[in-house]
Amino acid sequence: MEKEGHVSGNGALSLVGQVESLLFVADAPVSANRLAEALEVTPGQVEQALAELEAAYAGRGLRLQRAGNRIQLVSAPEAASHVERFLGLEARTSLSQAALETLAIIAYRQPVTRPQVEAIRGVNSDSVLRTLLSVGLIEEVGRAPGVGRPILYGVTFEFLQHFGLRSLDELPPLEQLPVTEEV
Repeated sequence: MEKEGHVSGNGALSLVGQVESLLFVADAPVSANRLAEALEVTPGQVEQALAELEAAYAGRGLRLQRAGNRIQLVSAPEAASHVERFLGLEARTSLSQAALETLAIIAYRQPVTRPQVEAIRGVNSDSVLRTLLSVGLIEEVGRAPGVGRPILYGVTFEFLQHFGLRSLDELPPLEQLPVTEEV
């Protein structure tokens, strides 16, 4: 009998181990469908293996990070300072209040255009968007239909890593502000 995550008696690696191997060598996030194609199994089987991997990583140094249907193997956010020190990376720079506001709008409303961000914030957001693009926290995810076909923005895997999230589902619920009537 094969034990998940280990080699069976006949030397074959379990599906969980195969999925883990592919995620380890992937240089970018991959879809469950791509993993299923490579392993010649169904996407449902891959999802089951991913769920087992996720459970196995609980309390360990690795995590599965998801954005939509894309999955990536990452180090645990709790180990970030140790990983940065080990790799000799600079400490993360702080984000301005404007950058945090803009990131929140994009994370909760994506895909979103610059005019939509500016309508919510009430100020020009060109420089903030350029900064967030340059540090890799947001990316262009398409073009909106209509006049001028404005760029649509969404958050990146780096955004998830920066804030220690496995997926956008872990964002706190957006609180609704009470509506006040004008006198």
